[in-house]
Order: sequence, then structure tokens, then C-alpha cells
Amino acid sequence: MDDPATIGHRVQRLRAQRGLTQRQLADPSYTPAYVSTLESGKVRPSETALRFLAERLGTSYEELATGRPAHLATELRLALVEARRQLATGTAEEAAVRYRRLLADAEHLGLVPERAEALLGLGDCALETGELADAGDHFQAAERLLAEEPLPRRVRAIRGRAVAHLLAGELRYACYLLESAIDELGASGLADPEALVVLYAAVIGPYMDMGAHARAAHAAELALALAPQVGDPALLAGMHRQVARTFLAEGRTADADASLAKAQAIYQQLSLRTDLAHCHWMRGYVQAQNGELESAETELRAARDMLNARRAALFTAHVEVELADVLRRLGRHDEASDLLSAFLEPGDRHGAVHAGGAHRLLGLIAEERGDSETAEEHYVMALGLLERSGASGDLADLCRLLGDLLRRGGRTEAALDAYRTGLGHRSPPGTTTLGPPPTTPAFPRH
Repeated sequence: MDDPATIGHRVQRLRAQRGLTQRQLADPSYTPAYVSTLESGKVRPSETALRFLAERLGTSYEELATGRPAHLATELRLALVEARRQLATGTAEEAAVRYRRLLADAEHLGLVPERAEALLGLGDCALETGELADAGDHFQAAERLLAEEPLPRRVRAIRGRAVAHLLAGELRYACYLLESAIDELGASGLADPEALVVLYAAVIGPYMDMGAHARAAHAAELALALAPQVGDPALLAGMHRQVARTFLAEGRTADADASLAKAQAIYQQLSLRTDLAHCHWMRGYVQAQNGELESAETELRAARDMLNARRAALFTAHVEVELADVLRRLGRHDEASDLLSAFLEPGDRHGAVHAGGAHRLLGLIAEERGDSETAEEHYVMALGLLERSGASGDLADLCRLLGDLLRRGGRTEAALDAYRTGLGHRSPPGTTTLGPPPTTPAFPRH
């Protein structure tokens, strides 16, 4: 709402244009004196008063309070919906161009919710293109804009920040953001089912990567319990995709595949191509774990081709790590090494967890070729990357591989050091270094 003087001048101008006296404008709910005081800018009108005057003046409350025609805000909201559709069905770069334009329009019009929506869209675009720092900045800016809003309105921004940290290999901080939001929802009494499903589905990934399978399973159980109360099909599909990971960790491959099939059917219906690619990705992973390597290769190649067509570079690279593992297990070492070559560049722009996984695979390939020195270099590189991420399960396995390699080379003391390091990263199932898990919020049951 504009300041009283601006609103007063606007009321006076519109009244004069319509040929109304102050008494005619005020009747029957207000007095001419009130209208006079308002027009002089000496009083801030209530929303009730402005809605009454807007109706008398033949305009909208929004236009009287802010000076902008109501249709502009409506058109901007429609354009944001279209940008979301474009992100789902086109490329992230094209959607980002539209979101930046809409952000500028929302800033010009002073529309805070629409500014936040545009920033959330830009964050999603940046996640898809692998610009993780930009993604985090966009989500954080959206969260600041919504700081006075109830927590359920801020959940998408919090989830976005957590995903950016997760993809960058900062697993503990991703868990912290999501667990803190779950606790806050419970403490505030705002146990919104849709917000909780967003948070529970998002926290499954970092829990699994940290080896906290019991926590991941509990989050999946809570998300599934809330699913009947959620009306957003895309959100439900994402939840089914994450829940499949917990089924897989429990050895329930049939349940994992069934959950992924549900997600895939929804994504196909909604034409959400990136999410559909993620379903192919996870199904390939499930099949690889079950020893169905040819089927896994087909699913993973489908995922990679779909993501590559959308120029989703970060996710494409992550799928290629999974595909390289399948190719290695099929004995196609050269193809696997070619896929992993991008991870040989300095830095971990692909995310520490997947970069560590790539070096682990390159170490295995080198070992299988009899090149122990190169294998050790890759294992050490992987160890440095994974130690930063907190991926405890991966670290324990990597230390075992390194220890075995050193022991076979006669370096017993160095092998013992590697084994001890691995033991230090093993923890009881379901635990993390984060302290107690978030409190389960009390939510209405229908």
C-alpha cells in the first residue's frame, strides 16, 4: 500500500474524474469530513474503507491502494505459471530468460509474492543447469522476501537451498536446513501436509547419502502417510521417487520399482521431462543393484539422453557416473572411462559426492587393469572429496578398497591406517552426526 498522501491524491483525482462530491463518495458509510481528511493525506485508510471507496469510484482495491491496475498483477501471475510450464517441458536456459524478465516486472510493480515466485523459478533453473551458487542465492533471496510469511509459504525456498547444498556435497548442512524446518513446523502448529511432504521427500536424499537409512525410511513412512492429504500430483510423484530409495536400501526392489512406476506415470501425464528423466535414472539404479545390468544401461541411457536434451549439465554428469559403473561391471572399461573423463578436471563443480564416486570408479577400473599406482591416486582423490561431504557409507567402502589395495602391495601399516579411517566413518544404522532426528509434527488426520 502506498503512503497516505499518495493514496489521498489518487482518491481526489478519481473522484474529480467521475464528477462526485465528497458527500456523494462518502455516503452512506462515511462522512464528507473523513473523505476530506483522507484526500489531504492526514489519515491512513483501512482496507475496509479503501474497498468501499474503490467500489464507489468504479476501480479495484489494488489500483486504489497501489496505483497499478489489477489486471497487471493477474497477467504477471499467469506468465509465471507459463514460465513454470516452460521449465517443465523446455530448457532451463529458456525458462530462466522468461523468469528474469518477470522478476524485473514484479520489482517494477512492487509485487512481493510474484518476485518471490520468479526467484524460486530462477533457482530451479540454476539447479538444473548446475549453477549451484546462483541457485542458492536465488532461493535465499526468495526466502528473505517471504520472511514475514508463515513457514509453509517458505518451504519451497528452504527445500531449494537444501538441494543446492546437497548437490554441492554439503550433506550435513542440507539435513540441518530441512530438519530445522520440520521442527519449526511442529513447534508452530503449522503442520501443513503439503509442506511436510516437500520436506520429508527432500531429506531422504541426504539421509541416504550419509548412510542414515533408518532416518530415511522414517521420513519416507511419514511422507507416504501424508500423501492422501496432498493434491499436487507433481509433489506426490517426487515423493514416490524419493521413497523408492528407502525401499531399495531395505532390499525391497519390487516395492522400489512399483513406487518409481507410480512417479513415472504421473510425470508422463504432466509432461515433466526432467522429473521423468530422474525416474529412468532411479529405475536404472534399482536394476543395477539387482544385477540386471543390461536393463539398467537402457534406463540410464534414456535418463542421460533426456537430461542432455534439456542441457541439464549437472544431472547429466551424475547419471553418467551411474552409467559408468554399469559399463564397468559389464567389462566395458574404455566406455566407462570416457564417461568419467569430465571429472578429471580440477575442482568438484559436479558436486563432491558424485565427483568422489567418479574417482572411486576410475580407481576400480585402474585396479582391474593392473595399474595399482593410478588406482591409489584416484582412491585418495575420492577420499578427499567424500570427507568434505559426510557421505559416511561411501567413505567406509572407499577406505576398504584403499586398504585392500595397499595390503596387496605389501604396505601393511598404510593399509591399517586406511581401515581405521573407514571404521571411524561407520556408524549405527539410522544415525548421523547431527544429533537427534527432527520431532514428528502433529498433523490433522482425515
